[in-house]
Amino acid sequence: MADYTAVKNDTNALIASDRVEGTAVYGTDRERLGTIQNVMIDKRTGQAEYAVMSFGGFLGIGEDYYPIPWSKLSYDTEKGGYLVDIDKKVLEDAPRYPANETPPYDSV
Repeated sequence: MADYTAVKNDTNALIASDRVEGTAVYGTDRERLGTIQNVMIDKRTGQAEYAVMSFGGFLGIGEDYYPIPWSKLSYDTEKGGYLVDIDKKVLEDAPRYPANETPPYDSV
């Protein structure tokens, strides 16, 4: 059986998808906004299209999911999370999906 340990370890430019899920997302004020729940990848190109971020609620209750274009995220090594140039107030009024509902991801 092949050893995929090297694939699971991060490099300077790459990160395993299971390590992205659960990573914090910080807003323009560098305050924590939410957590990445999923990364949506185009099946044909292999490119990350957007991240699904949980936001709101308390201790996981009442959270909603927000699609954030992958191009809006940048990794901050100091914070150990992703920065997004979206203000919290804008995010509160953005399209979202309840955590208990599967959104039509293809139409986001």
